[in-house]
Amino acid sequence: MRFLVHFRSRNREGDLVEQVRGREVSTVLLPGTVYRRLDEIACNKDIAVEEVVLEALSSWVKGFEFDPKDKRDLHLELSRKYLREAEEFLRKGDGVQAGEKAWGAAAQAVKVVAAKRGKELRGHSMLWEFVEELSTELNDEELLTLWHVANSLHVNFYESWAPLHAVERGVRDVEKFIEKLNVVAS
Repeated sequence: MRFLVHFRSRNREGDLVEQVRGREVSTVLLPGTVYRRLDEIACNKDIAVEEVVLEALSSWVKGFEFDPKDKRDLHLELSRKYLREAEEFLRKGDGVQAGEKAWGAAAQAVKVVAAKRGKELRGHSMLWEFVEELSTELNDEELLTLWHVANSLHVNFYESWAPLHAVERGVRDVEKFIEKLNVVAS
């Protein structure tokens, strides 16, 4: 994962570690072929590569348990990362990639709220159902409308029909969607 790095040093074992928002993270180097395989698995499961790695650790390493707060933090960091990447793609004039990153940011923000409630969402249908539940629970129709915008950006990744100015507006709507979810998650 690429995070905004605040502090970098070596721990007692000599491993390079970084401080990100007060939490220690480490970088793991993998051969490109391994990463590409993990990415393929992530695409097939409709989750982030980081989630694939953590799932593998949870099932493979006896006694390894993933702290639910760490799972929320992972989704939160991925959401922020994808939103930053969406902005970068907008600056480059690449609406297709910007829209896909914005959708990823929205999906990860939904997973933050779900994780806080002890739920794990897999796939598009579970994301849709959860956002519909939230919209009803909060009596907030706009939440569902903004989720529709995020999903239209995801469709645009495959169809490439939306002009750049429409994607820019869509990314702003995704930011509003994420702000609403951040209030629910806090």
